[in-house]
Amino acid sequence: MTFGEKLRSARKEAGLSQEQLAEKLCVSRSAVAKWESGGGLPDVSSLRLISQLLGVSIDYILSEDDRITFNEVKEAIDLEYYEKTGNCRDKKDAVCCSKFQDAEAIYPLIRRKKLSIKEFVIDLVTQWGVSQLVDYAGNTDGYYLVERNGKQYLVRVSKEFIITCDLPGKVDPKRFVVGNNVFTRSTYRLV
Repeated sequence: MTFGEKLRSARKEAGLSQEQLAEKLCVSRSAVAKWESGGGLPDVSSLRLISQLLGVSIDYILSEDDRITFNEVKEAIDLEYYEKTGNCRDKKDAVCCSKFQDAEAIYPLIRRKKLSIKEFVIDLVTQWGVSQLVDYAGNTDGYYLVERNGKQYLVRVSKEFIITCDLPGKVDPKRFVVGNNVFTRSTYRLV
């Protein structure tokens, strides 16, 4: 998606017309229309206001990557407080289930780093899979795809935080890419 398409989509999701957004930004409606049609970009101060008014990150709205998220919520947790119950295989599963009790589906995910060409060649020359093992060793967080109220969320649970990100569009739970990470669905489902 282009900047203009993302701006239009976020504006409509916020329930604002071009005129209403222009009024809040102290610009003309034609300026907003020009941005949405790809005829230009707002200045830095307008970008900050757009981000705040529409609830989207500046990174998302300027990036050509459709998989960057709209919102990210980071909450502190005490992992020791949670107990495995039901389908939960560990405490991170329990955190996600506790946070999203009203979810229609919770899929535990397996994350792997999307290798650059250079990393791929090094991995191929040295020993296949070493780069992935190094990446796994440095990241012990739990990842989940949560479906609730027609929306999907990428959830990351660490020892200290639960981080919830809105996904801008529907992804296939079996396999999808976000940034430099490839996610595949685990063999079990929590909900």
